[in-house]
Amino acid sequence: MNRTEKTAASRTEKAAASRMEKAAASRTGKAAASRMEKAATSRTGGTPAASRADDGRGGRGVAPKRRSRRLVGGLRVRLVVTFVVVALISAVTATALAYRDARTAVLQRTQNAAVNDLRERVTAVAADFDVPPDQQSLSRFAARVSDGLGGNIVVARYQDLSAVSDSLADTRARITTELRTAVTTGDGAQFQRVRWRGDPYLVVGTPVTFADGDRRTSGLEVFAITDLRAERDDTTALLDSVRTGMVPVVVLAAVLALLAAGTVLRPVRKLGRATRELAAGDLGSRVAVSGHDELADLARTFNETADALQASDTELREQEAKARRFVADVSHELRTPLAAMAMVATVLEEDADQLPPDAARAARTVGAETARLSRLVEDLMEISRFDAKAVRLNAAEADLADTVRASLALRGWTDRVRTELPEGLRAVVDRRRIDVIVANLVGNALRHGAPPVTVTLATAPGADGEWVTLEVADHGPGLPPGTGERVFDRFYKADTARTRGAADDTGQGSGLGTAIALENARLHGGTIEAADGPRGGAVFTLRLPLRPMREDTE
Repeated sequence: MNRTEKTAASRTEKAAASRMEKAAASRTGKAAASRMEKAATSRTGGTPAASRADDGRGGRGVAPKRRSRRLVGGLRVRLVVTFVVVALISAVTATALAYRDARTAVLQRTQNAAVNDLRERVTAVAADFDVPPDQQSLSRFAARVSDGLGGNIVVARYQDLSAVSDSLADTRARITTELRTAVTTGDGAQFQRVRWRGDPYLVVGTPVTFADGDRRTSGLEVFAITDLRAERDDTTALLDSVRTGMVPVVVLAAVLALLAAGTVLRPVRKLGRATRELAAGDLGSRVAVSGHDELADLARTFNETADALQASDTELREQEAKARRFVADVSHELRTPLAAMAMVATVLEEDADQLPPDAARAARTVGAETARLSRLVEDLMEISRFDAKAVRLNAAEADLADTVRASLALRGWTDRVRTELPEGLRAVVDRRRIDVIVANLVGNALRHGAPPVTVTLATAPGADGEWVTLEVADHGPGLPPGTGERVFDRFYKADTARTRGAADDTGQGSGLGTAIALENARLHGGTIEAADGPRGGAVFTLRLPLRPMREDTE
């Protein structure tokens, strides 16, 4: 292909292309404390929305599920998009290659046919053509060549003479200077594809040589203009049909991608479901293993991990049960000798004034420590009953303000505590257990805080009804950093170096008072929160559901 042909071809081508952690912090059977705490928490289904948010535990069972759903949905979308994109790229590439090859084949066939036809027709007509011609003979020559080419426009040129087979045709724009020069200087047929008024044409030019065998040019040049609109329409129709065929291909790819994604993600969903069940406490959750691929290996690893976790949990439960039985048995066995010791200590305290100073001081110390030990044993037995789920809520409708005032008066705290107790605020509660809660919270405020200590009773709206709040605030140093949740752990003391004060009925010094108070609150369907006050000091807030009296309340 000569330079002119390459130029035209290039232009045409361009136009076409936490639970286990908490357990470890407990006593010998501490690994199960987290589970008991969650079991107790499960009874607080009516905890207000604000309480659940502050607790910091309520949302952890939901967020992983949401993340898992988003993860599976994201994988499905990515797989489908990948399949569709690959199918689309493949279809577009195949279409482009097919169109290019088909177009090239059509043009090449038309081009070869035009060159051969022109050469043969010129050879046949030029046999009886005399050179130099006049205008009339040149016109007849052009007409005869055109007749043999199916009516294609033919231009014959000899020096300054020019004849067109169709006198109305505009040929100047279609026969370019480049092609004329190539025909004049060349020794064979030349062609060029051009566009005229938006339509494609193939222009073939050839010099006419003498028939004497020495290939001398006669000076006569012939150009034939072939209309390529039919070929253009054929290739366009081919392209349109291929484009139309791409639509079902892409749709089929999307369907196959959905099926493939479902097949691939089904084990992932099962594994995610089993993981959520395991996180929710179902340690027997397992995944069926099939095959030997990466997902099967992942499922086997999950099952092995779950087996190990279940074995550890079983062992920890057994240790916890043994520890509970040990504490309950020891506490029970200590009650009888402690009762005798308490009576002896009481007699000694009553006669202390008649004893020498050292003996009197020892008698009072023995009495105080015996009373403290008795209360520690009672607290241990109470917490053991909570662990064994052997507690009952003897609830009845009561006036909360009267209940709080009675608890303060029983311990002689009425003059030491400021109260804001609105009248007429009634709820279904176990008065004995509310008394234990008030005694612990107020006792801690008096012992570790600074006056004034205030007790405020109020109501607050919740997500499932109205709630009552009892707030105990002091003006002391507040809670040590990082102890807001740990103050309710068993045997936890924020200040391990503090001295033991005089024992009272709040369980001072046992480290179980706040834990028992929290268990009593949960038994009512409520909770207790600890935080620093806005103006310093510690604030303990009891939240209970304010529900009407029911006949089936125990």
